[in-house]
Amino acid sequence: MSQFAIALVASVSILTVILATDLGYRKVTGMRILRSVLAVGVIIVIFVHSLPTAGNSVQLQLAGVALGIVFGLVVAAFLPVERATDGTAHTRAGLAYALAWAVLSGGRVLFAYGAEHWFTEDLVRFSIEHQIPGGDVYANAFVFLSLAMVLTRSAVLLIRSRKLQEAPVPVSVQKPRTPRPTGPAPRRRATPPGPWRRTTPAAFSKASDGPSWTRSMTSPWPRPGL
Repeated sequence: MSQFAIALVASVSILTVILATDLGYRKVTGMRILRSVLAVGVIIVIFVHSLPTAGNSVQLQLAGVALGIVFGLVVAAFLPVERATDGTAHTRAGLAYALAWAVLSGGRVLFAYGAEHWFTEDLVRFSIEHQIPGGDVYANAFVFLSLAMVLTRSAVLLIRSRKLQEAPVPVSVQKPRTPRPTGPAPRRRATPPGPWRRTTPAAFSKASDGPSWTRSMTSPWPRPGL
């Protein structure tokens, strides 16, 4: 199988498993982490048939591992861990997380395609100059990159969830409520009548023989005859 086919199958398979496992609001469990690691393990069993050690083969395969760790840290930055109401750890992955995985996985596939169609001669020349025998070394580097990427993401996820669960749960302080009285409401006392005052001449009636008397709260005049 060509390098492009290996990179395509491995990238699409891992991408499908990761997005199906992480997208949305999901609880962090051991089975969830193990599922993605097992998917990469199956890819290794299918596509890695040998471990070349001649020349700089080991260095190139380790470079794939190192690049996978960097990619894993990048995608883990888009996977925050939150504490749910029941105290368990949950992750929230959205469009940014999916795009990060899609771009990095697509980059691997694009490089493998270019190695076979765009810059084949340059890659052959590079392999001869740096003593890299055969295409198995590049295929292994792609697979190890995927493995390191998934393992790094899983390690970061596990560390964050453990720290979150070990952290003390913040206690919200609520103000005590003032109890309402249950008995009958107190009766209001009647307002005592105010003093009497004399009306102004403009308020006199034509038919009246004298000034009229009304109640007022402002005049201290006493009522006549009292």
